[in-house]
Amino acid sequence: MLVGSKVDYDISNLYIPKDGKVDTNYQKSFIATLTIIVRDRDGNVIRKYKQKSHSPTSNFIGLMIPLTWYSTTGNSWSIVNTSNSTTSYQPTLSGWSFGIFYPNNVSNYNTYLVNIMVGSGQQSNPYNAYNLNAPISNGSGTGQLLYSTPNIPTGITINGNQAYFIISQSYANQSGGIINISEVGIIIYLVFGNAVSSTTVVGNTLIWYDVLSSPISVGNGQSVVIYYTFSVNE
Repeated sequence: MLVGSKVDYDISNLYIPKDGKVDTNYQKSFIATLTIIVRDRDGNVIRKYKQKSHSPTSNFIGLMIPLTWYSTTGNSWSIVNTSNSTTSYQPTLSGWSFGIFYPNNVSNYNTYLVNIMVGSGQQSNPYNAYNLNAPISNGSGTGQLLYSTPNIPTGITINGNQAYFIISQSYANQSGGIINISEVGIIIYLVFGNAVSSTTVVGNTLIWYDVLSSPISVGNGQSVVIYYTFSVNE
């Protein structure tokens, strides 16, 4: 849904999305919300967009499965990076087993958020997505957007019975033409490490993917900010 507006928009209204409050009984739930704000060259809000996000990828599922599943079943998980290269992931309680150290500034374990990637395509099965269908590259040339550095929170915010955090990123269109955004994904740079300082570099990995229900058009000189809000009610 797109909504036009001539007034500035207070981002604090996005911290706890209204559609993230599922019911009045506050049953425990996890909600992810995607919000997009488009501004003209003067900074005025001209479009607002929000939808619930439902699309963790297979990579995300494998990384979030509890250690006990791996240790009791003996199974591994195939993590596929954005270049379609596969790495086997199988954490255990052994000191020699690979795990994920995040966030960590040690050079051997440098898993981190790369960006919120935007694209102009779409995929019908987000679970199997390992990259965007048609990624929009960083730059000021034809068909490109200028990507800012992602904004990452330093902690989790508690508000009443809800806990949440937001990641965001802004983009500027200096391409000379209109850029259409129809898909969004969260990409991390993933490294597996163990207690003996051995590492396996997986590389850029798509962990979350959404197709927009309505594509966003960003005109030349306009800018857009994308917010992912992840919240849990207690």
